Amino acid sequence: MLLSFLSLLLLLASAAAAVAEAEAEVEVEEEMVVFVLAGQSNMAGRGGVVGDRWDGDVPPECRPSPSILRLSAALRWEEAREPLHADIDRARPCGVGPGLPFASALRRSAAATAAAEGPGAEAIGLVPCAVGGTRIDEWARGAPLYAAMVRRARAALERGEGRRTRRLGAVLWYQGESDTVERSDAESYGGKLETMILDLRSDLGLPGLLFIQVAIASGEGNFTEIVRKAQKGLKLPNVICVDAKGLPLEGDHLHLTTQAQVQLGTKAMSFSTGNRTKAKFLCGLLVAAILCIL
Repeated sequence: MLLSFLSLLLLLASAAAAVAEAEAEVEVEEEMVVFVLAGQSNMAGRGGVVGDRWDGDVPPECRPSPSILRLSAALRWEEAREPLHADIDRARPCGVGPGLPFASALRRSAAATAAAEGPGAEAIGLVPCAVGGTRIDEWARGAPLYAAMVRRARAALERGEGRRTRRLGAVLWYQGESDTVERSDAESYGGKLETMILDLRSDLGLPGLLFIQVAIASGEGNFTEIVRKAQKGLKLPNVICVDAKGLPLEGDHLHLTTQAQVQLGTKAMSFSTGNRTKAKFLCGLLVAAILCIL
């Protein structure tokens, strides 16, 4: 009798474990919205970097969250932590960039909407691709950096463990400082950037992909304003320009400080429209980007 009772308890425990496991599988089937982070050093993050060392200061807006992940250089998802680009932009020390503050602001907005209206997008995936000191020509179709960006974006969208569905919310682009040295590079910048955006949309099969670019705050040469004019004058649909000019710079007068990166990322925050369709998160992001242009 005792043996039969114990067997029954084991059977019930196994059944309960199976139910819990099934429920856990349902809980991780939330949608992941993916954002590609591309460009040069200010996107890779030099906030807090002095000389060849990062000071290790992590502001509250950059603290890790289980719902914000990053795709590593080895194409594995892991909890996002600063510096996001440490294994991507390996030639120079990386610090704080705009990616994690951006994701944290989106997450807070999504959480607030979920509390008021019901569940929204539960996870944010960041795909670091930026490399310091790179010119726009190095991001053209056929160049290694462009190929790596497309490869990593595609890998991020693959359906993986937990059966999460994934979609690409936007590309965040901060680049152009290296194209301010030669006038010819600065004057051709706008056309090259437009071509790159169109090629990227075509190669990813997303003709309406949102592209959020940052108008540079500084440059390596004397033709910064020419590049900025091209960035701000781009007329492609679904391209948003956020201006970084006026934000504080590090002592090198080229890279944004930690707090400037936080401010820049946070300003591109998302507001939910309340619509629970797949377009909800992207629409909120588009409205927020328009409202929060610096």
